[in-house]
Amino acid sequence: MHFRDIVGQHPVKQKLLESIAGERIPHAQLFVGPQGSGGLPLALAFAQRMVCSNPKEDDSCGTCPGCIKAAKFAHPDIHFTFPTVGGSGSVSSNFLTEWRTALSDNPYLNIFDWISFLGAENKQGNITKAECVQILQKLNLKSFESPNKVLIIWMPEYLKKEGNRLLKIIEEPPEKTYIILVADDTEEILGTILSRCQIVKIPQLSEKTLLETLQSKHSLESSEALNIARLADGDYLQALKMMGEADKNSAKVFLDWMRKSWKGNGVEISDWVNEIATIGRENQKFFLQYGLHFLRECLVMPWQLMEQIKLNPEELNTAEKMRQVLDWSKIEAMCNLINDCTYQVERNANPRVLFMDASLQLNNIFKS
Repeated sequence: MHFRDIVGQHPVKQKLLESIAGERIPHAQLFVGPQGSGGLPLALAFAQRMVCSNPKEDDSCGTCPGCIKAAKFAHPDIHFTFPTVGGSGSVSSNFLTEWRTALSDNPYLNIFDWISFLGAENKQGNITKAECVQILQKLNLKSFESPNKVLIIWMPEYLKKEGNRLLKIIEEPPEKTYIILVADDTEEILGTILSRCQIVKIPQLSEKTLLETLQSKHSLESSEALNIARLADGDYLQALKMMGEADKNSAKVFLDWMRKSWKGNGVEISDWVNEIATIGRENQKFFLQYGLHFLRECLVMPWQLMEQIKLNPEELNTAEKMRQVLDWSKIEAMCNLINDCTYQVERNANPRVLFMDASLQLNNIFKS
């Protein structure tokens, strides 16, 4: 992967390139940033640059044998560790075919997409003891083709206590061996690992960057691109999923839900629940994401100029009506409820039970 293919993140790219040019590359780095910000693509571009035999000033060449293999995620000196399923003996090398396919489809993937890609939605991903043993074996071997060797550990949050086995090699890897950990959050990572890594913070993408990317790279009309950029909230992965038909009815579905939940008519709510249960998990997540966006705008309306509110006229009209019956505490309760619904949808909760319960909770919040 090339640095130029990564959405935004120009200061981070520049910092990484300067470290390579000045031969001041930390032996262990932790790329940490929110979902969809580009941590894994940055690690992939960095690794490709490290095995490129004819690098340019601001990127890898893309044409040398090292780049060609790295672009296929098959370079023998670029190693991958990632969460797997299948028990304590499971290792990443058993899933390399699936991993390469998933990265080729979308290098911005998240852990739920990856586990779903493996057909194991109801299982918990894990980086096992066996994987840690294999890491130690790989990194102590000589490199095959490149002077440099790179290990990318994606989602080190899943290492848990097994990460202690890697402390020595993270602190003192073999010469010209570079370890990149890519995480969404540092809270679940062992402090002993954090203290041995140089942290590279990957900021959330701006709405402007997403908007420009959706228009230039994906040829979306300005109105559709703006709507997706607003709803994605700096998450390029979410923006990719929203493209097409899925995002267009999110506002209608959510506002209809609010009206029916406010009225509390059991028959109407039941009909709505039966309908939402059939649209699929991703579409359910889209409309819940829109709901958080809508409620956030409701919350800030009293302090925002009209042109700063990110709602179209119909949505704004509904928001103004809802503000008459909602205060800050009620909006907060609704946001918490929607976040919980998103969590449950990602874990394949029964949609009829989930949304019926959520609708009744919404009615209680409205009437409290």
